[in-house]
Amino acid sequence: MLSAIVFLPLAGAMVILLLLKDARQIRLFAAAVTVVELALAVAAFVIFRTEDYRRVGDMEMVEVYRDWIPALNIQYHLGVDGLSTPLVLLTALLGMCAVFASLHVQLRVKEYFMWLLVLQTAVTGVFVSLDLVLFFIFWELELLPMYFLISIWGSGRKEYSAMKFLIFTLLGSAFMLVGILALYFSVGTFNIVELQNIEGAQLILPAGTVFALLFAAFAVKLPVWPVHTWLPDAHTDAPTAVSVMLAGVLLKMGGYGMIRMAVGMFPGRAQEYAWVLAVLAVISVLYGAVVTVRQTDLKRLIAFSSISHMGYVLLGIASVVGVGGAVSSVGLTGAAMQMFTHGTITGLLFLLVGLVYDKAHTRHIPDMGGLAARMPIIAVGFLIAGLASLGLPGTSGFVSELLVFLGTFEVWSWITALAVFAIVITAGYILWMVQRVFFGPLLPRFASLGDTTVVEAVPMALLVIAIMVVGVYPAIVSDVFKQGLEPIIQSLQQVGGP
Repeated sequence: MLSAIVFLPLAGAMVILLLLKDARQIRLFAAAVTVVELALAVAAFVIFRTEDYRRVGDMEMVEVYRDWIPALNIQYHLGVDGLSTPLVLLTALLGMCAVFASLHVQLRVKEYFMWLLVLQTAVTGVFVSLDLVLFFIFWELELLPMYFLISIWGSGRKEYSAMKFLIFTLLGSAFMLVGILALYFSVGTFNIVELQNIEGAQLILPAGTVFALLFAAFAVKLPVWPVHTWLPDAHTDAPTAVSVMLAGVLLKMGGYGMIRMAVGMFPGRAQEYAWVLAVLAVISVLYGAVVTVRQTDLKRLIAFSSISHMGYVLLGIASVVGVGGAVSSVGLTGAAMQMFTHGTITGLLFLLVGLVYDKAHTRHIPDMGGLAARMPIIAVGFLIAGLASLGLPGTSGFVSELLVFLGTFEVWSWITALAVFAIVITAGYILWMVQRVFFGPLLPRFASLGDTTVVEAVPMALLVIAIMVVGVYPAIVSDVFKQGLEPIIQSLQQVGGP
């Protein structure tokens, strides 16, 4: 089942490349592929929640082909647990939203949808790979479609932004590759399950060095200050669908890697350097929030807000230092929840920014005003996403941020208090942005604008439903994440607090 989920979009991309020529057929086929992909991901999520069985290392739906590259002990090894299953579902959901948001694309339609589907396969593969080489292959595969999608179908300084994204990510990948090779030549395996909590093993590099190499690679993708500068440029110049995927799931690859590999493999080093993670987290949170206030481009505003909100993920990870030796799962669960909820919220915001730009032909906030009179449905969607972003109770944003704050306050009280202050700033720039764009007097040049169409409303409705359902009933996702984090929490408890 996992192989089908991973490679269905890639198979669809090959069909588009080799067999389809008509632009309308390509659009409909790509949409159909992502709908089937979402159905498979939902089925996997439901199976995981309802079936009580365990396989290798608490992984489920495990697929292993041990003779893939036997000389180097490299296996085709897939599996999911509570940490990866919701992220697979998130990838499928946003992948479908990205395709539906792209049905108006006219430039090089065949190539565009091919790369979009290849991107979905790459990201999904990262979340289900249990072999480090396979993980690294999918991690690198994601670079190709992102580079072409931004550099060809983007706007503004698209070539510059695409190349900047490529250079930053390749630099992070170099650190990761060194860490992976150090693990292999020390332990003799690429199996991620077998490599959990290996600090006691004799490594060719110090455990702290390998932890730092892995953390650096994932910090670039998250992104963490000061290696964040590629993100605003990539978001601003990327097409709408790519911004949805970039904010929704590509950033989550960094958080997933930190939890699964950096913390999971080196729990002692994670506790030792947790104060560094906490400091970087609060800088990212506050810096992102303050800079967001100064943005006048609607898309760039949402991009900088992502830096701030992804800082909460790192803050939750920094809660791995237990009080009195007891490690709580609340902070890590909050970090995982923040990845899921930020994906739906920011994905919806970028989707709506794209709709506004397609109709108003501007993203410059001072040039807009009163759009709610002409776009009431888009305005309501923007307001829901904005309120969720600032953490309004009853929305998914509130749940994840609350868990992060509860998990980190006992460990890093002052740092958590500073991070909480960012919510006030977030409320300021979200409400100010909504007021300037959608309310006030309607400008004459916008008098003839129309609202969203039925096709455009489908992905918007799905993301709004996801935000509200998780906000009202968070256990539907948090219980799954908690199950996946249990082995990591147990490793942290065995190591003990400082």
